[in-house]
Amino acid sequence: MVTDNFISFEIGKQKRIALIAHDGKKEEIVAWCDRNKETLKGHFLCGTGTTARLIAEKTGLPVKGYNSGPLGGDQQIGAKIVEGQIDFMVFLWDPLEAQPHDPDVKALSRIAVVYDIPIANNLATADFLLNSYYMNEAYDRKVENYNKIISERVEKMK
Repeated sequence: MVTDNFISFEIGKQKRIALIAHDGKKEEIVAWCDRNKETLKGHFLCGTGTTARLIAEKTGLPVKGYNSGPLGGDQQIGAKIVEGQIDFMVFLWDPLEAQPHDPDVKALSRIAVVYDIPIANNLATADFLLNSYYMNEAYDRKVENYNKIISERVEKMK
């Protein structure tokens, strides 16, 4: 409804998890997925290009692959978040290495915050999230009602 300040969306028991890692972090995310294979196999996994392929090959987990990050994969994942098709993201970015697609990385992080999905940018946070009570339960996330904000802006401009 346009008058509500927030809209609730349910993250179901089975999570739709995006797995992304810059080149310097790919070994870490593959090892993390392998250590957590039993938990992850109960969820839908997707990821950007090489990361998705490496995880699938080295762990045997099914991972839907999108394009490589620099070729638009970050934007594809962002679009899936907007469409409500991703509930949770593990994005191990390399803070010591500049990326040619840094604006895309920032945009992806912004979209994840706007749509209130859990994000892990390091292994400690990924471990905390994966071992959270909510990993096995449904969760209602609240997203600001941007339709209301737009309606209010339009009214002010009249």
